[in-house]
Amino acid sequence: MKYTQIIKVEKNVNKLKTNKKIKTMKKSNIQWTNYTWNPWQGCRKVSPGCKYCYMYRDKAIYGQNAKTVVRSKTVFDAPLKWKDGELVFTCSWSDWFIEEADEWRDEAWEIIKKTPRHTYQILTKRPERIKEHLPEYFDDLDNVWLGVSIESEDQMGRLEHLKDFSCITFASFEPLIAPIPWDERMQVLDWCIIGGESGNNIGEHKYRKMELEWMRNLIKGAKSSGVPCFVKQLGTHQYKQLGLKDRHGGDIDEFPEEFIIREYPQVYYDKHLALT
Repeated sequence: MKYTQIIKVEKNVNKLKTNKKIKTMKKSNIQWTNYTWNPWQGCRKVSPGCKYCYMYRDKAIYGQNAKTVVRSKTVFDAPLKWKDGELVFTCSWSDWFIEEADEWRDEAWEIIKKTPRHTYQILTKRPERIKEHLPEYFDDLDNVWLGVSIESEDQMGRLEHLKDFSCITFASFEPLIAPIPWDERMQVLDWCIIGGESGNNIGEHKYRKMELEWMRNLIKGAKSSGVPCFVKQLGTHQYKQLGLKDRHGGDIDEFPEEFIIREYPQVYYDKHLALT
């Protein structure tokens, strides 16, 4: 395992340097990161978790085709201009390993290489493409975390593609749309994120329920294995069930006590708290 201690992050103290503002990248509303970086945008749905993807909703607002993958004209090299070291979620509006980005990815890897002050959280639904699309110097990078999205037990096979990496590896169980057993396949993980789906009652962008028991079992499994766990949001179903104010169920101040868990791998604290 690539961490030594789990530290519980209460409320929103995981956010570093919240007074810093930049023009090149938008501060993320995603609780487990600080900024998002989209060197390219657009994606294709590959599994049930993609069904009500927020990117399709957001692209529709701007009258853009969400399935068309395009290189960013404005923020491709943004991390080079960003002086403070931060957590950076890559490709929130795409997939780092999507086929259409093959011609741009090497250049993006170079940006990661040149910015060791940042930590890049690369989350993919295409893990079968990881190993063949890493740069030769990947093992020399210490600022990349590799993760896979797992919405139900049917996607547990994605964990196989995280084996044999020395970097931090993680899974995002979001949207959690079915119970997932915590078993020996999870041994590859150094971190996990859990979240329920948010959406509307009607229309193209709905939501599916997440039962608290599903989340509870994953938390229990992570704790028993010593894996830091980050509860992102309870989802729209629990927003209704519990009478929450935040329709996404993402306000930690409204969480039942047992779900107030926002942990990171120890390397996060060692690196980023040292930069404050």
